[in-house]
Amino acid sequence: MHIKIGVVGTETVVSRVLRVLNAFPSFEPVVRVVGQEREAPDAAAALEDEVEVLLLSGPAPQRLLKEKKPVAVPVHHVPLTGAGLYRALFEAQRAGRLGPEAVLSVDSLTRTMAVRTLRDLSLDELTVAVYEGPSYASPDKLVAHHRKVAAAHDCVFTFTGVERVAEELARSDIPHALLLPSDEDIIVTLERALLSTESRKGKESQIVVGMVTVDEFGKLVQRSASEHEIQKLKLDIHRMVLDYVESLDGYLTSVGGDEYLFFTTRGIFERETGGYKTIPLAKDANLSYGLSLSIGIGFGATASEAGSNARSALRKSVAAGGNACFIVREDRTLIGPLEMADPVASIMAPLDPQLLRRAEEAGMTGAYLSKLLAYMSRHGKYDYQVHELAAMLNVTVRSAHRLLLQWADAGLVGIAGMEKMPKGRPRQVYRFSFLADHYL
Repeated sequence: MHIKIGVVGTETVVSRVLRVLNAFPSFEPVVRVVGQEREAPDAAAALEDEVEVLLLSGPAPQRLLKEKKPVAVPVHHVPLTGAGLYRALFEAQRAGRLGPEAVLSVDSLTRTMAVRTLRDLSLDELTVAVYEGPSYASPDKLVAHHRKVAAAHDCVFTFTGVERVAEELARSDIPHALLLPSDEDIIVTLERALLSTESRKGKESQIVVGMVTVDEFGKLVQRSASEHEIQKLKLDIHRMVLDYVESLDGYLTSVGGDEYLFFTTRGIFERETGGYKTIPLAKDANLSYGLSLSIGIGFGATASEAGSNARSALRKSVAAGGNACFIVREDRTLIGPLEMADPVASIMAPLDPQLLRRAEEAGMTGAYLSKLLAYMSRHGKYDYQVHELAAMLNVTVRSAHRLLLQWADAGLVGIAGMEKMPKGRPRQVYRFSFLADHYL
C-alpha cells in the first residue's frame, strides 16, 4: 500500500510540494489547501486518522498544531532556508530592484542565513535589516518591522516568508518578494517524513530482487576478436556489477553470460537510488565499456513474489528498447523508467494497476507502453504526429494510424491540435491523454 501523507498549507506552497512529490512514489498525498496559515492546524488535525504522516507548509502551523491539539502521527514542516532567498534575490536583481543604495528587509530567516546568502552572491555591500524578534511572530509584527524599515530608507526591497505579510505589503505599495522553499528543501523534508512513518520502518528490511541483462550482448561477442577478449569482457562486466551490488550490501549471482541476479533490502536500495530516481550502474557501464543495460527490480512480501515482479519489470525494460530500468512493486504498481546512461527530463510517478489494465484492454501491449514511458521520461513529450509515433514504436505509419484509432476509441488518446506544414495538408497531433493527465 502507498503511504498516505497529509499535505496542508496555502496553495502557493502546496503546489510546489505536490510537484516534488512526483519523485516519491511511496507517498500518496491527501491534500488540504487553506486560505491562511492559521487555518492549517485544524485542517491537519482532521487528517490524523487518514494519514501516517503530516507535512505542513511552515513552522508556524506546526507550532500551532502542537499547542492546540497534539496528534499521534509524525508532523513535519517545509523549512525556509537561504536557498529560498537565492531565487528571490536573483529575480529582484534581474528586475533592477537591487541597486547599490538598496536596503533589504528580511523576515523568516536568521541574520546568518541572510548575510551568508548575500556574500555568496557577491551582494554583501547591500544593507540588510533582518527581523530578529520571536521566531513565531505574528504577521502584524512582521508587517510593522518592514514598514519601519521602509519609512527610514528611500530604497527598500522586502523579502517575507509569510503570504499574509506579502499581501499587506502589496496594499502598502512596498516592493517585496515572497520567499518560497526550494525543491531541495522540500526533498529533504519529504525524505525525513518518509523515514518517520511506520510503514517505511516496516519495509526497510523488505527483500528486493534485481535482474540485470546486457543489451545486445550477442553482437558484442560477435565483434570480439578472440575467445580471450570475450572472457575478459565477461569478467569486467561481472566485476562492475559486483561492485555495484556491494554498494547495496547485496548478494549477486550470475545466471548466464549476460544476465545477473541480485538481492538487497528495500531501505538500502531506496537510499542508493536517491528514492528510485537513478541507477549509477548504468552510467558506469556506458562510460567504461560502451554498454547499455536493461534492469528489472521487484518488491514483494516474499522472495518468490519479488522475483516474479523483477522478471516482469525486466521484460518491460527490454521491451522499451534497453537502457532502461523499471520497478514493479508488491501492489503491482509500475515505477519507471529510472535515469540510466541517458538523462531523463522528468521522474515518472508510479502507474497504478487499474491504469495499466485499462491500457492493456485497449490493445496497448506492454512493449508499446514501455517504449512510450521511456521516451516520455527522456524527452517530456506527450504529443506526437503519426510518423513520430511510428518511428518510436518501430511500426509502419499505417500500423500507427490503426493503433491510434484503437486507442482513441478507448479514450487513451485525443487530438491535441493541427500542425501546419510548409507543403501539403496540416497534420494532426495526437496526445496520450491518459498519461498526460496522470503525470502533468
